[in-house]
Amino acid sequence: MSLLTRHLSLMLGGTQVLDRVDTRFERGRVTAILGPNGAGKSSLLSCLVGLHLPDSGTVDLDGTSRAQIYRRDLARRIGYLPQTADVHWDVDVETLVALGRFPHRGRWGANDADRTAIAAAMAATDVTGLAGRIVNTLSGGERGRALLARVLAGTPEWLLADEPLASLDPAHQLDVLDCLRSIARQGAGVIVILHDLNQAARVADEVLLMRSGRVIAHGMPDAVLTPDRIAETYGVSAFVGHTPDGQRFLIATGRA
Repeated sequence: MSLLTRHLSLMLGGTQVLDRVDTRFERGRVTAILGPNGAGKSSLLSCLVGLHLPDSGTVDLDGTSRAQIYRRDLARRIGYLPQTADVHWDVDVETLVALGRFPHRGRWGANDADRTAIAAAMAATDVTGLAGRIVNTLSGGERGRALLARVLAGTPEWLLADEPLASLDPAHQLDVLDCLRSIARQGAGVIVILHDLNQAARVADEVLLMRSGRVIAHGMPDAVLTPDRIAETYGVSAFVGHTPDGQRFLIATGRA
């Protein structure tokens, strides 16, 4: 079961944001997409979920062209958390999270499976205690967790998240990363854009490095997050070490 692109290219505003990108993502794995600002990371996710149609190339979901999959079926199979998501009406957290079940609902509204999925998603993101709060009264981190819960409530086969750690305190960053790992262990594919190299090394089974709309490297974190690759991608020198318990860490030491 895979999500893949072939020769994917995209122009936005006269700029080549994706340049013949070939990727393959697998179910049951967490893939972290890394790269400097303007690398094409968000554009790649937008093409994967169908928000942008590429100028050339294809996106295939489990052997079928994404363009041939009905929208409702696609919404059931792929959950997408954008980098910024505004909520334009006064709605409480539980109602917002329940919207994630919309592609699954029948004509008679929510059933026991829906209610179970909503409760599980709220517990996984630590927003159960915020159920009755109006979303637009929450802090940035609280709202970010509520929006992630909405995606999780849909129990997608694929979870695509664009910087889900933004605005979160360290404890909730770790909680979200653990949540992503748990989702992958249950068989879903997780593709997440991160800026923190250490968090990527901690959570990812695979890392995709991008720069200027192109793939620099794609593979296991130890093979990809090397000083040479980091210098090529970010233009900085880096020290790579390990904690006493074997956890890999990276420190940028200066311009390359």
